[in-house]
Amino acid sequence: MTSAYGSWPSPFSAADISASSPRIEGARFVGDEIWWGESVPAQGGRVTVRSSSGSELLPEPWNARSKVHEYGGGAWTADAEGTLFFVNASDQRVHRAPRGGAPEPLTAPGPAYGGLTFQHGRLFAVREDLRPAQHVRAIVEIPVDGSAADDEAAVIVHAQGAGFFAHPALSPDGERLAYVTWAADRMPWDESGLRVLSLQDGDVAVIPTRAALQPEWRGADELLLLDEEGGRWSVMRTTIDAHGPLSTRPATPPVDADTGGALWVLGNRWYRLLDDGGIVAARTHGSDRIVRISPDGERVEPVDLPVTAGASIDDAAGARVLVSGSGAQVGQGLWCVDLGTATMTLVTGGHGTDPAWIPHGTPVTFDGPHGPVHAFDYRPTHPDVTAPEGELPPYIVMVHGGPTSHVSGAASTAYAYWTSRGIGVLDVNYGGSTGYGRAYRDRLNGQWGVVDVDDVTAAAQGLADAGLADPRRIAIRGGSAGGWTVLCALVRGGTFSAGISRYGVADLRMLAAETHDFEARYLDGLVGPLPEAEDVYIARSPLSHADRISVPVLLEQGEEDRVVPPSQAEAIRDALVARGVPHEYVLYEGEGHGFRRAETIISSLETELTFLGGVFGFEPRL
Repeated sequence: MTSAYGSWPSPFSAADISASSPRIEGARFVGDEIWWGESVPAQGGRVTVRSSSGSELLPEPWNARSKVHEYGGGAWTADAEGTLFFVNASDQRVHRAPRGGAPEPLTAPGPAYGGLTFQHGRLFAVREDLRPAQHVRAIVEIPVDGSAADDEAAVIVHAQGAGFFAHPALSPDGERLAYVTWAADRMPWDESGLRVLSLQDGDVAVIPTRAALQPEWRGADELLLLDEEGGRWSVMRTTIDAHGPLSTRPATPPVDADTGGALWVLGNRWYRLLDDGGIVAARTHGSDRIVRISPDGERVEPVDLPVTAGASIDDAAGARVLVSGSGAQVGQGLWCVDLGTATMTLVTGGHGTDPAWIPHGTPVTFDGPHGPVHAFDYRPTHPDVTAPEGELPPYIVMVHGGPTSHVSGAASTAYAYWTSRGIGVLDVNYGGSTGYGRAYRDRLNGQWGVVDVDDVTAAAQGLADAGLADPRRIAIRGGSAGGWTVLCALVRGGTFSAGISRYGVADLRMLAAETHDFEARYLDGLVGPLPEAEDVYIARSPLSHADRISVPVLLEQGEEDRVVPPSQAEAIRDALVARGVPHEYVLYEGEGHGFRRAETIISSLETELTFLGGVFGFEPRL
């Protein structure tokens, strides 16, 4: 069958995409069972906890979701007996739910909690209290007997301040607590420290680090952590005695890959310890791979798993490890690997993909004005349809958020929604992305709105120059920081014929004034400090040059977004209205920063497809 690109019949509806591959929100070994968190788009994006026994442990209306640092993470954990501890989304209080019992609160109303961990019989968390009279964050220990349910003072504070905290780790003897901290005017991937608190006398040892992550104790006197060694995150080891750290050194030989990443959420885990002292870790260079490291660090062996994107080493027990993520041939899922028997079991999700329908994300590199630009190319894919001879496909250039983040080229039904209809997708890791080392990440320092735009433009132009995309039909789509890059690229003009900005930044000064605490000083590094750099903020902002946008624009926004409030999208909308530029603005009720509800996901995809059909002149099939 021959049909124009964009009009191919597809088996993937927007409803299918919204229901496919729910997000995995952490996993744990609990007795003989495996528990995992899972989003439920059909229930407004609620996060439940399920068991390998087939039971749902957190029924409606309970919702395990933290709002600490706005992006949350680590919203649930459990003990070996099957008691569930979780942060309830509606009140941010920590609750306890005994197996078969109803949840009951463990903390008082007011502060928010996240990053829950149950260690050696004790419950630790990161607490954020943004009430005007408080405005502090802390590493805390929550009594599990319920004594703090009505008494906030009963929560034990181990470390607190105006900065940020993450990853509490209790030593096996219960005498020391390690944690990550960073200043309020820094981002954790730029500069974060590691502290070791003596719970006996309150002394704090400072371990010199550059960008610390995930401390884990290997015995009472040895601490593992992630830090940048030679420009790459890697596993480090330090020996602790009564006077503090004695030495810190790499735990493995150097490798051109990152074990670690941007600390946007509190639940991320990039490695886990095995009972024999060895390590299972996720290493990233563009894509992820899972490896096993011997106790002495000298032997590194690949672990046979299909996970190549979004890898999280969620838990380990004995020689068994829980790994979540997705891959080039599988969707989002959770796997249990027994390294003793070399067997792998799929716990949930992880559905295999049909290569006839699901495109493979081919890694590609383009020459850009600031150096190489890495991306993944998903070409139009259909087993029964071809395009007319000589026709080139339309493409969507995808721009990830963050901007300190990255994409990994995994199989994606969300991308198959486009490619099965004859629309190509180019997913770009522009300068500033993680996964390629600090030098690549630092390329964006002071250059947000310049390097990212140059890189996505170079990638789109390179695709067109190679004869793979119709240069007259290349759209650009991104959310949050990616939405900023979309609008900046449209202001520049000349490459993209349409833009889709999802909760994107339009005015830097407005963002600096309105955004939340976690990112309040993010712009200092990406653009420059205020008020000294105010002229740069004005010059870079798309809103300052909205009169230069001449192609159709689709703006999508969550009504309850605190990271990039609706005022940003509405300011651009008003500028487009004033100039008569074709556009659409869709405001989704009940949505925050990122779309979670099934009805929103469906509406958004169908709106975007219809929008592109109108711009590029094809008849879309919803």
